Amino acid sequence: MNKIHIVSNRLPLSINREDDDFTFTPSVGGLATGMRSIYKDFGGKWIGWSGIPSDDLTTSELKTIDARLVNENCKAVHLDSEEINLYYEGFSNNVIWPLFHYFAQYIEYNVDYWEAYKKVNQRFADAVLEVANEGDTIWVHDYQLLLVPQMIREKNPDVTIGFFLHIPFPSFEVFRILPWRKELIQGLLGADLLGFHTYDYERHFLSSVRRLLGYEVTFNEIHMEDRIILCDAFPMGIDYAKFKDKANELFRKSLPEKSELHRELEKYFLMGSDRKLILSIDRLDYTKGIPSRIRAFEHFLEHYPEFRNRVTLIMLVVPSRAEVEQYKLLKSEIDELVGRINGRFGGVNYTPIWYFYRSLPFDSLIELYSLSDVALVTPVRDGMNLVAKEYIASRINQTGVMVLSEMAGVSKEMGEAIMINPNNEPEIADAIYQALTMPLEEQKDRMTVLQQRIGRYDVFKWASEFVKSLQKVQSIQQNFLAKKITPSVRKDIVDRVLSAKKRAIFLDYDGTLVGFKNDPQAASPDEELHKLLTALESDPKNMVTVISGRDRETLERWLGNHKVNLITEHGVWLRRLGEDWQMIDNLNSNWKPSIRPLLESYVDRTPGTFIEEKNYSLVWHYRKAEPEQGEQRANELKDELHDMISNYNLEIMEGNKVIEVKAGGINKGIAAMRFLNNHQVDCILAIGDDWTDEYMFRELPETAITVKVGLKNTAATYKVESVNSVRLLLKSLTE
Repeated sequence: MNKIHIVSNRLPLSINREDDDFTFTPSVGGLATGMRSIYKDFGGKWIGWSGIPSDDLTTSELKTIDARLVNENCKAVHLDSEEINLYYEGFSNNVIWPLFHYFAQYIEYNVDYWEAYKKVNQRFADAVLEVANEGDTIWVHDYQLLLVPQMIREKNPDVTIGFFLHIPFPSFEVFRILPWRKELIQGLLGADLLGFHTYDYERHFLSSVRRLLGYEVTFNEIHMEDRIILCDAFPMGIDYAKFKDKANELFRKSLPEKSELHRELEKYFLMGSDRKLILSIDRLDYTKGIPSRIRAFEHFLEHYPEFRNRVTLIMLVVPSRAEVEQYKLLKSEIDELVGRINGRFGGVNYTPIWYFYRSLPFDSLIELYSLSDVALVTPVRDGMNLVAKEYIASRINQTGVMVLSEMAGVSKEMGEAIMINPNNEPEIADAIYQALTMPLEEQKDRMTVLQQRIGRYDVFKWASEFVKSLQKVQSIQQNFLAKKITPSVRKDIVDRVLSAKKRAIFLDYDGTLVGFKNDPQAASPDEELHKLLTALESDPKNMVTVISGRDRETLERWLGNHKVNLITEHGVWLRRLGEDWQMIDNLNSNWKPSIRPLLESYVDRTPGTFIEEKNYSLVWHYRKAEPEQGEQRANELKDELHDMISNYNLEIMEGNKVIEVKAGGINKGIAAMRFLNNHQVDCILAIGDDWTDEYMFRELPETAITVKVGLKNTAATYKVESVNSVRLLLKSLTE
């Protein structure tokens, strides 16, 4: 693999002004820790904002920062105060953040925010393009940069792009609220690999892709015209060894070496052998469920009075966005709740809640983790929540209990925790009681399993797994593109066809000569297609046959004036040029009255679906149905049909958003070969887009030039991306 470049909103450094100089301090966050080895080991750059508004710096200072960053393998995207306000505080934190966390009531729909978001994302993309070369890999991070993947791809398609979302991706019903929903999805689809914390977020994203843009999704692969995009879940970890080692180090310190906080905590336990500490650590944010957590603790003290004077909740709230009105109100509510509970249940020697509104140094956090009996992590919605993992890593004696919200992404990895609904305050209170009274052996059993799992999948494993998946997606794309018709391959095909004295050309219709339409009757030939067919048929060496699943009346109405052969209903009917229609095989339709009621029942139960009747087949169309429901119903229908057709000579054919029941024993492959029986040709060209055309690709001689439309597995020799690519190839044959 060539270089790997990292792109995130902030650089992995804290840059601070000191007198006439700047200090550069490595960040200690999880992302900075996990990525630091990646971009340095692979010789890449880290692109991000410096953290200082550019209008607070002189030109000389900007140059100084840039020069210093070169030594750190970093490149700054300098943003001024207005850009930060509109792009970061505005669109990122007042639109995407509340929407993706299901707080739609806090969204500010502001066009200026959106325009600034697009502009700044382009600035980041341009900065990447300055350092990325062909064959490099670019890993983009988080919700501030959702448009960057597509912006990079538009200008440099020969790079591999990964994107990881560190917050939840909402369900389609929530995501569709956003006016700029399609643009954000299209921005993300510039990536080759899309990573999410959990499968639920991945599933929500794929649902939005299907419903908004209509791309085909197979398992975790999105099939676009020119490539395949892979989606997967990568639960982010922590630097487990760092927390464990620090906890061991602090445990070994003598009394004089211990911090004031450590001594205060130990003094608390000396006041009584039955004293317990519950720990809550969160950034100030409405997604964290802090007021409900405090009320749940109040409920606990009310209903379990025996724990009054014995249990204290340490509430550490890290300041965040203190100037925003919603956060001011949240802070005020927390202050009032803490004051009320301490006033109600507190005494001279007992304070129920120790409330700290500040951040603490790393050593102090480890002391809190190590000495607290219960961790209370109850966000209303959280992408992952690394506090839960940090608590687990710091419990070197394998005791302690985790009370965890089922709405946090980390809950998928922590089945041994006590799970709660963060909106159910009595349930949280009962969980606190269960945690405080849990036997020591059970605590150790649960904690041991958690530590093994969290320790195994740490932040370095997370990063390496993502990089491995990037390599995997490169391999998948190469395999799928191995048959792609490049300009040089197209020239070889054209030369081979034109050198032949007699050529048989088989062309599917829907998805090959014209694109799919919601209404099948709207897919009539356009002027360009008419001209293209006229040019092909005017060459006496060409014998053109349109071979389609369409009924004969429709195809004759659309193409009857052209000098082409027509094969319809997947090989049932044949009309040779200048002759009447004839059946390729003797078939009957006596089975239709038995099958039609089942299809009609699926039309009644699935809005947007309809039945198309042909001479010897019935087709259930579900292109206009809700994507997930359509696919589910299609699978159900196939199962029922398999049972019903066992006594008939029928086949079930699955096309593009259609299920077709047709007479058996005939398909495009058989029809094409029977058509060729009476003709001597020295070159065969066949083009089609779905699995009904695979019969044709397999039945035709190995010397035939077979072309699949779309990047799917195929028996065809070659692939093209789209209808436009087909027309380009055919046009080349006429020039």
